[in-house]
Amino acid sequence: MANATNLGAFVQATILNTRTGQLYVYDPLVITLGTTPAVAPAVPVLPAHYIATIDFGFNGTDLTQVGATLDTLGAASCVNGTQDSVFGQVSFCNGIAFFNVAHRMEAEGRLVVPSEGRSDKMIPTGGAIGTGTQCPTTHNFDMVDQDPSDNVTTEYLLNPATGQTAQDTTSNQSNIPGSTLLLNGSDNTLLDLFMDPVLGCTPFQAPDLANDGQPTSSQALDELLAEKGGNRPRLAALIPENDEMVLNAQGQLDTAKTNLYRLEVGQTPIGFANNRSSSPAMYCQDMINIQTPFLAANQGLLATGQAPVTGVGDNLFTFLANRLSMSFTNLGCQNFGLTNPVMVSLDGAGAAVAATFNTTPQQASSSYASALPAAGQRHGRYHHTLMNPSGM
Repeated sequence: MANATNLGAFVQATILNTRTGQLYVYDPLVITLGTTPAVAPAVPVLPAHYIATIDFGFNGTDLTQVGATLDTLGAASCVNGTQDSVFGQVSFCNGIAFFNVAHRMEAEGRLVVPSEGRSDKMIPTGGAIGTGTQCPTTHNFDMVDQDPSDNVTTEYLLNPATGQTAQDTTSNQSNIPGSTLLLNGSDNTLLDLFMDPVLGCTPFQAPDLANDGQPTSSQALDELLAEKGGNRPRLAALIPENDEMVLNAQGQLDTAKTNLYRLEVGQTPIGFANNRSSSPAMYCQDMINIQTPFLAANQGLLATGQAPVTGVGDNLFTFLANRLSMSFTNLGCQNFGLTNPVMVSLDGAGAAVAATFNTTPQQASSSYASALPAAGQRHGRYHHTLMNPSGM
């Protein structure tokens, strides 16, 4: 974990009280083998009746859960992917059961998920200035990359002097002076910690069982918010089949693996209705036609925000622009007859410092089979751990 930029692993539990509908978040601590925590982790007090999902994120390429015994993972409904092909950066425990219960309780009125809210700062694309618009969720094409709904919002503290980690709590920030904040590079962290504050939006939060009940976000909470009726965008960005995390071991489309990933984060399996927005070709088309004008219209506002990864862009706007350009390439969108709508200017270190856009709507025209990467090819990643002084 001391080398969290390349090897940082993060764990997050979202807990639902099945009697009251109350949600909680708990981030188990990850430490490097052979070390001890900088501060002993807080032990959560769980409700008498609950169901939980545990999500895993990684800042490297592939992370695989290993059970303490041969039946540990199976008994806990943990999945790394399909039998011969891991998802890569992410894995899950009990996600399908959690979201099945959560969705049923929502339908029964026993779990209340809020509205995503509206922003009076954003310029609605094609609309009037200052009238406000819906805040984005992790299913909005105006903020996704090539692999949406990936990784967690967990934060850890690193003691640079010892290489030890601790949970990010108010008391631990005081107990470890000079600590560094470690984050998991993810769409969720990008939206909750970087985009929402700039746009004047608030993520869905629940009490943190490690931090005296202080409100915090989670990957599962983001998904519940995005899936709530009324919050769903007309064109929803679901995991596309050409996302590298759901390709099979030979680099080909894998319906079963895609559906498994989707179900673990509460999304709808592949079907005719959602293929209109999230088939490989349509995902590329919608990402271009929705995100490009959003970034162009809100350039001034987004430029006031901090870049999650300064090696990708020098502010939030240039980061998002460069990220969109990279996602176009990583998904092979050019093989659908589409053109990269972003032109970025890079500094000597390769970070974007300016960007221009072609906002002309485009239409995908060719079969998605030609857009697949060659067997064994891995897309270049640009998710990196953020390392900033605690209390940022």
